[in-house]
Amino acid sequence: MKGPVTGLLGGSFNPAHGGHRRISLFAIDALGLDELWWLVSPGNPLKPAKGMAPLAARYRSALAQGRRSRIRATAIERELGTRFTVDTLRSLKRRYPKRRFIWLMGSDNLAQFHRWKDWRGIAREMPIAVIARPGYDHAALASPAMAWLRNYRLSAAGLRNRGEWSAPALIELRFDPDPRSATSIRKADPHWADRHAGPAPRDEVTHSLIHDTARGTHA
Repeated sequence: MKGPVTGLLGGSFNPAHGGHRRISLFAIDALGLDELWWLVSPGNPLKPAKGMAPLAARYRSALAQGRRSRIRATAIERELGTRFTVDTLRSLKRRYPKRRFIWLMGSDNLAQFHRWKDWRGIAREMPIAVIARPGYDHAALASPAMAWLRNYRLSAAGLRNRGEWSAPALIELRFDPDPRSATSIRKADPHWADRHAGPAPRDEVTHSLIHDTARGTHA
């Protein structure tokens, strides 16, 4: 086994909020991660463009939520030029060959995982940790992806202690539900992005400046 263990949590982060931070800190502890990268997507093909704040504002919200922790915000997909998650993960593995990556997703994403481009390919690239989300467990358990992935179940302790780093592997994580959501935050505060205006921020992983660009990735 080689290199630091790095979790990957992708999303729009529109905006990032305390719920993202809470599940991330839980996953860092449960999986023994050295750090966790929030992949702030330039754009999600499965989500409408309407209501999507500029990338720089979403990234700044992620910076604010990840401070003083092992969470690192990055918009690296913008540099990689990848549109789909499977391509992003393969590019990250090529770019950082000494890191061991784990893909994190909520059970809401697992429920529709079979709609993602080459989802079995994603599962073969790296272990997947699924975090329970209220209201989605039944759909996730009944999903086509779960029917395939359940053959590769592994405990968090088993992942940390295994002698080799291989995939597919499915780790199911459970903790007290967090009701917060970006949708409810936008509804209560439709102008939240105005508080995250300012000069181009610097990426915590690539160290390049982040300027707003057209929509791009995720699914």
